[in-house]
Order: sequence, then C-alpha cells, then structure tokens
Amino acid sequence: MAAYSTDAIKDAYTDGTFQGRERAAQLYSDIDLFFSPEIGSKDISKVNDIVAVKRSVRNLILTNFYEKPFHPEIGCGVRDILFEPMTPVTAYILTMKIEVAIQNYEPRVRLVGVRAIPDLDNNAYNVTLEFYVVNAPTELVNMEVLLERLR
Repeated sequence: MAAYSTDAIKDAYTDGTFQGRERAAQLYSDIDLFFSPEIGSKDISKVNDIVAVKRSVRNLILTNFYEKPFHPEIGCGVRDILFEPMTPVTAYILTMKIEVAIQNYEPRVRLVGVRAIPDLDNNAYNVTLEFYVVNAPTELVNMEVLLERLR
C-alpha cells in the first residue's frame, strides 16, 4: 500500500473542490444573426449564454444533412418528415430525429424532453423543447419552434 503525505491529500481535496476564477464555467457566445450593430461601436453585437445556445439548437433543428460544408453528417432532417401525412407516428419520428440530433451535435445542452404537436389546420408542427444549458443547470429552458413545410 502506498503512503501518501497529508499535504498531497490536502492539495488533492482543495484541487477537487476549488471554485475559483481559473476554473469558472465557460461563457458561450455567438454573433447576432440579425447583424445589429453593438451600441457605441461599429462591431456586430454578440449574444451570450442561454440565448446563444437556443439559437444554436434552433439552427441545428432547421439544418438538413449535407448543408454544412465539410460536415455532411451534421443535420436533423426534419424537412423530409414535414411532407409526410400528419399522423401520431410521424410526430413521434419527428421528435426522435430532433432528440438524436441534439444529443449528438449539441454538447452544451442536457435534453429533458421534446414534444411535437401536429397543427392540422396550418399543416405545421408545434415543437416544444425542454432542456438545461450545461453552464446554467438550475434554469430549465422552454423553447418552441414552429415547423411548417414551404413549397
């Protein structure tokens, strides 16, 4: 059995429970896709944390396979489902595709649930996502996306 000094054990304990600035949670940021200028400068404004992750999830859901250059595997493929007849099975397949895409390609999200409710009058699906952002695990994010087919 190896003998460890008390200093090494104390250092390991303080290292494991350290909550200083060097190991603070990473700040998620992205550019504003509306390209609105930042106040006081000529730069494009940024979006941070939950807003950046929500926009990333929405873009991932609306991305088809082979749309991203050099990454044909990234996508959700929901547009193929939108042209199928609206049945409960189709809604279930839609939720499964969204869940798989988010779990595989969005590491900043811990997914809680996805619901796709068909809106038969408007030929659309109301998709509700519930997830936690990894940096803010105490705040449940509810996000709604309307998926409709366009001709």
